[in-house]
Amino acid sequence: MTARTLRFALCALAASAAFLPAGAEAHLMATGMGPVYDGISHFGLSPEDFLPVIALAFFSGLRGALHARMTLAAVVGGWLVGGAAELAGLELPPIVLPSATAALYLLIGGLLAANATLQSQFCATAGVALGLVRGAADLAGVSLSAAHGLALIGMTASVFAVFALAASVTLPLTKLWMIVAARVSGSWLAALGLLLAGWITRYGAQVQ
Repeated sequence: MTARTLRFALCALAASAAFLPAGAEAHLMATGMGPVYDGISHFGLSPEDFLPVIALAFFSGLRGALHARMTLAAVVGGWLVGGAAELAGLELPPIVLPSATAALYLLIGGLLAANATLQSQFCATAGVALGLVRGAADLAGVSLSAAHGLALIGMTASVFAVFALAASVTLPLTKLWMIVAARVSGSWLAALGLLLAGWITRYGAQVQ
């Protein structure tokens, strides 16, 4: 097994592990290691955060290094701004963030599944949108404090690391079956977006 195949298999295994049952926590969980690690653990234990980040990284990596770099900067910057806006007291109707999350799942998953040709600035725009929405959702209802600010830094550091690693998996891909496997993960994310949209339509904004 080549190193490239091993990296791809490890990424697929990490994504599959997201579906294993675990204890549920609301918003920021306390690790006992400080607020930065609380933010890191929140991102790592929140599939609604890391799954679209990985899918967008796969897509931008398939498009090339320029797309990956621009989108990485866009999603990290958007996450910081979205989280900071919530800490500053931004109030949105309860339906906004769940609905925007569902729409982004459909958009990002659909783009990856279709392996769509997209200019780098539009790919970065999707990254900004994802960062703003999920950064705001992660800190919705959280009051401004130094600890929560540090937790936001931990989250964005995790976003940076996970995106960069996932994009590096698809950047060098040339074998068709590997590209198809990455695109299949996009179809799963789009299906999750459709499921989330149906849930919101049926039961209202009960999730973020």
